[in-house]
Amino acid sequence: MKSIAAFIGSVLIATGVLANDMAPDVLIKSVSSEVLEIVRTDKDIRSGDAKKAMDLVEKKIAPNFDFLHMTRLALGRDWRQANAEQQKALANEFQILLVRTYSRALTEYKNQTIDIKPLSLKTGETDAKVRSEIKQPGAQSIQLDYYLQKSNAGWKIYDIEIAGISLVTNYRESFAREVRTSGIDGLIKSLQTKNRSGDTVAIKK
Repeated sequence: MKSIAAFIGSVLIATGVLANDMAPDVLIKSVSSEVLEIVRTDKDIRSGDAKKAMDLVEKKIAPNFDFLHMTRLALGRDWRQANAEQQKALANEFQILLVRTYSRALTEYKNQTIDIKPLSLKTGETDAKVRSEIKQPGAQSIQLDYYLQKSNAGWKIYDIEIAGISLVTNYRESFAREVRTSGIDGLIKSLQTKNRSGDTVAIKK
């Protein structure tokens, strides 16, 4: 399977700034046109301007993700081995890694379109799965599902499934292997090294 960036380029930039009083599917759909238009018309981003792409990710995408929850899920039972300081460091480095990945996704945008499926959300539900489909010119469509949880801060994304493969689960194996080999501090150092080098992690099928 191709890299995360190749698969989620158009979908991740469609999350935008989410509001508290709208259903998750409506939120994602309502902001997609605005953000996609930015990328369509921004020649710098489409030409590979990493800094500009990263600025857009920081402003429009990152605020809609619960990176602490994502990191906790990605670590699984190993999360309990980390103290509060280590947990904070892990979440911070994981966020940087994902922001870099999403930034790369913006520069790889190739006129994909997104079809957000309607969501039936019951009153009082605080967990939702929003289904969507990436349609690519001259290529097969890709199924992508968002997992969101509602808190006092509003709806936040805590996992994404790309063609049935969980983003969080995809990282779990490599994280667990690093913890077994080098411990929690070793994983933090590994993430720091990846972030300094600009590496991203591919989803494997």
